[in-house]
Amino acid sequence: MKIEELKPAVKKLERKRVGRGMASGTGKTSGKGQKGQKARSGAPRRGFEGGQTPLYRRLPKRGFTNIHAKHYTEVTFKMLNKSKATDVTAETLLEEGIIGKIQDGIVILATGKLEKKLNVKAKKFTAKAKEAIEALGGKAEVI
Repeated sequence: MKIEELKPAVKKLERKRVGRGMASGTGKTSGKGQKGQKARSGAPRRGFEGGQTPLYRRLPKRGFTNIHAKHYTEVTFKMLNKSKATDVTAETLLEEGIIGKIQDGIVILATGKLEKKLNVKAKKFTAKAKEAIEALGGKAEVI
């Protein structure tokens, strides 16, 4: 690092206080211009079209959300290689910080290469993942 590469520390910008006199730069009308609906408090929300039915209500709705759908956390072989435990479950992966959260269980995917023998317990396995785990002498147990 050279002296000419030094920069001042970045200051955190504070919010601008409005309506504090003409000298502040945002006095009198507080940066809202002269009169009108947008100068008042309670100005209309985003998407408001002056009482006309807004665009988001005029457009047709498509599709649906399946309330019975299962959401599995995907776990790859690369993630399993990071695990220190030989008996791998969703809870052990969560404790080690390998996965963020467990939704409706975990599904094991055959992405990457498995490097060690593991006994894995999960809700689902892909066919290649199950095959690869058992080829190394481990167990792939469906919970």
